[in-house]
Amino acid sequence: MKVFYGAALAVSLVATPAAAEMAVKIGVMNDRGGTFSDMAGEGSVIAARMAVEDYRAAEKGLKVEIISGDHQNKPDIGSSMARQWYDRDGVDVIVDVPTSSVALAVHDVTREKNKVLLASGAAVQDLTGARCSANTIHWVYDTWSLANGTSREVVRRGGKEWFFLTADYTFGHMLEAEATKVVQAGGGKVIGSARHPFVTADFSSYLLQAQGSKAKIVGLANSGADATNSIKQAAEFGITQGGQTLAAMLLMITDVKALGADKAQGLVLTGAYYWNLDEGTRAWSRRFAEKNNGRMPTQIQAGVYSSVIHYLKSVEKLKDTKDGAKIVADMKAVPTEDPLFGKGSIRPDGRKLHPHYLFEVKKPADMKEPWDLYNVLSTIPAEEAFRPMSEGGCPLVKS
Repeated sequence: MKVFYGAALAVSLVATPAAAEMAVKIGVMNDRGGTFSDMAGEGSVIAARMAVEDYRAAEKGLKVEIISGDHQNKPDIGSSMARQWYDRDGVDVIVDVPTSSVALAVHDVTREKNKVLLASGAAVQDLTGARCSANTIHWVYDTWSLANGTSREVVRRGGKEWFFLTADYTFGHMLEAEATKVVQAGGGKVIGSARHPFVTADFSSYLLQAQGSKAKIVGLANSGADATNSIKQAAEFGITQGGQTLAAMLLMITDVKALGADKAQGLVLTGAYYWNLDEGTRAWSRRFAEKNNGRMPTQIQAGVYSSVIHYLKSVEKLKDTKDGAKIVADMKAVPTEDPLFGKGSIRPDGRKLHPHYLFEVKKPADMKEPWDLYNVLSTIPAEEAFRPMSEGGCPLVKS
């Protein structure tokens, strides 16, 4: 088994020697060659690097080094890498970490070592629920925001009968459970579901079940290559041509681009970021694309940039402390603001708040340029986009 622990992938952004110079080491941990590599991978390293450059960390006396590593979507590799980074390599903060099971494992190590975890790629809402920690901030989205955003709007538009195609692990189960609650609360019903292995190439039997259910909506409680493969094969089975609608819970712009608007047109999905939202997102995203072989950023990569910017503000303010809990407490106390997510805040349970958007994939004829893929159907305000803090069960929250 080949494991990357960051040394060969290290990127050092070093300040000019200064008397008050403070060393900061950031570890970008994600999937660098598997199902989630396009949505995170090297693009997240680029985003972290851009955050350090844009913050002008060197001018402010911060000597920042960035390393990266591949957790291969395996919790044991993620936790082992986190321990090595914290204990031997001097890492102060780990960012990104897609794959919910890996994020939870790294979250536990981070709390034990009193470091900082800024989770942009993970969706598991336990990070701000019963397993919340004073050392973790959950940055972009979670299963509650994704499931509620898509299913609530689809039900409101008349999509009352659902069948779920669900990845058979924690992330998929949570998405299906949250979406089911919303569908039923809106007067709809779930006719059935089919659970597929995490990372599979053949969806034929699962899609036949969805097709045979006659449900109006086929909810995709999966992501990455599983989502794109299920959408491709749904087109081959004629599911949308037969009158059923696909509703994605987590799909990245890189997924839609890979699918092609001809296959994905009309698909609805929820997200916290899109490169073409406004002047600020467009300007940053075009800079990012120049460094990323012309590929626009995903919401995960945008979240890495945003979280690192806010982290550096607190590190600069607090100066010499390496106490992770103190740094996170300061991050929570100060409002967030950057050109990608605008103004926001961080709740006591570690949930970063910002709006979400319901997107619809454009028809090919409506696209003005290659990455002009979405229409914005609606905006979900920050205060409605995430699970109420009172329902999470986080022990950090005082009743």
